[in-house]
Amino acid sequence: MELSEIQARTSELERQISNLPAGSITKKTVNGKDYFYHRWTEDKKRREKYIPAEELENFRTQIEQRKALERELKTLKKHLPKTKSADISDFTTNIRTGEGLRSFAASVSGYHRRECFRQLRDYVYGEQQDKVFILYGLRRTGKTTMIRQIFAEMNDTELSRSAFIQITAKNTLADVNKDLKRLEAQGFRYVFLDEVTLMEDFIEGAALFSDVFAACGMKIVLSGTDSLGFLFTEDEQLYDRCILLHTTFIPYREFASVLGIQGIDEYIRYGGTMSLGGIHYNETSTFASKESTDEYVDTAIARNIQHSLRCYQYEGHFRHLRDLYDRNELTSAINRVVEDINHRFTLEVLTQDFRSHDLGVSASNLRRDRQNPTDILDRIDLAAVTESLRELLEIRNKAEQTVKLEDIHAAEIKEYLDLLDLTREIDVLHLPDVSTKSRRTVIAQPGLRYAQADALIRSLLLDETFSALSLQERTAVQERIQTEIRGRMLEDIVLLETKLANRKKQVFVLQFPVGEFDMVVFDPAVGSCHIFEIKHSTEIVPQQYRHLIDEEKCKQTEHRYGPITGKTVLYRGENRVIEGIQYQNVEEYLRNIVKI
Repeated sequence: MELSEIQARTSELERQISNLPAGSITKKTVNGKDYFYHRWTEDKKRREKYIPAEELENFRTQIEQRKALERELKTLKKHLPKTKSADISDFTTNIRTGEGLRSFAASVSGYHRRECFRQLRDYVYGEQQDKVFILYGLRRTGKTTMIRQIFAEMNDTELSRSAFIQITAKNTLADVNKDLKRLEAQGFRYVFLDEVTLMEDFIEGAALFSDVFAACGMKIVLSGTDSLGFLFTEDEQLYDRCILLHTTFIPYREFASVLGIQGIDEYIRYGGTMSLGGIHYNETSTFASKESTDEYVDTAIARNIQHSLRCYQYEGHFRHLRDLYDRNELTSAINRVVEDINHRFTLEVLTQDFRSHDLGVSASNLRRDRQNPTDILDRIDLAAVTESLRELLEIRNKAEQTVKLEDIHAAEIKEYLDLLDLTREIDVLHLPDVSTKSRRTVIAQPGLRYAQADALIRSLLLDETFSALSLQERTAVQERIQTEIRGRMLEDIVLLETKLANRKKQVFVLQFPVGEFDMVVFDPAVGSCHIFEIKHSTEIVPQQYRHLIDEEKCKQTEHRYGPITGKTVLYRGENRVIEGIQYQNVEEYLRNIVKI
């Protein structure tokens, strides 16, 4: 057998052996009756498990099969060269191989896996040929960790045929091509290239990976934070020759299961990246402060967009953003658009679109507070507060800007934010005026939104408008407004995750002249709908479902969207049924979200 055949057979044997029971079968006689047990060693401890009589023969066959395969494997391994790391001096790029990969993977072997990990595993061990696998998403969403987890699962033979290349900005496609040829000649089968879009010529020459190396049987995994660059590449050089896996969106159920952190408020404050204390993934939350959040927007989002535009079509795709880029103001502009989206969200929550003579829901709730009722917000001049907020929307001094941020600039930046999966749109429909339609912009990383909204609130309370308030009063106002923010964010989280889980259905907010349904899930195929209210509260109050039982609202809804098959209030309390209304815990709903 040739070396490549031996390696392939060895890998197959190791995989078959791993699926068969280890150890032996032992017999115990009790009161003249024989009982059989499976005995094996695990973590240096002897373990036993009873084998039912009807399973004994099949189990014995599996034990003997494993022993036979182990004998064949032992013989084959004598013909294999000893596993060792490749001589790195032979390569231009920074490459890890052999035992270096084992140590590289060791620290993450105990981490929980993201749901999308199985797609990466299926590609690596599947039959897919002629395509590369692209693992992309914003920074700190688990890409490199997933690659290291693949290495942790590999047997010795697979690991000996694997390489990890850490790309830097100094590397070129020619450098990578030379190293891939060397790896191919040495029998390497699995090659992972991290931060591959840092190469200036990657977008223009990426077809090399699929047309040359993947076509020859190599499994090529490309990863990086430059999401937009991968999308440009997929559109041109790698069209129909790649499998895309985007890691940016991390739903609540993954936040809870992978990081081991329960509680929707924790997700609201920190969700969006694989970072938050504990023992898994990154120790410090990306969105723990306004400073770290701004740094994330600048580096993970703004630079991502700029780098892709600079490398795509020889800088010919900047469109109307060219003037901002030439004056080194594009990073600032992108930051401004992101912050503007979140500040407008905050403004909307506080003022209820300025339809009220006070600060909307917050003022009303402060007055009704049973422990510390106050009319603090009633005493505030809304016009002055609004103007203060408008001023805070700008994150840079206009005097420092040499190019005005026009609507066309903001629109193009928003297009790229959508492509990055950072922003998503939720429809807001109206009855009885079906011609009226608007949209809510949802930030897919809730921690980013909350950090910027919280910073705006803190800045607001430092405004001279609030100078007469005591520290206690300012704290009370701040906490109440933060609660309103969390309540509205909870709505957006539920809307987004429900929409993504029900792609063949329509998920939207339904507004009436007075009041709204926080969420409607409409099934056009069946012609029916489910209506929801979404509350941050832990308590049940009849006022919460008043719209759900409003006969006129329900009549209008059924006329337009068919029979109402369910009425549900999602909240943070226990599951109950009240007057025919299903109360369901919102965290349970998000953990087990399925098609409605």
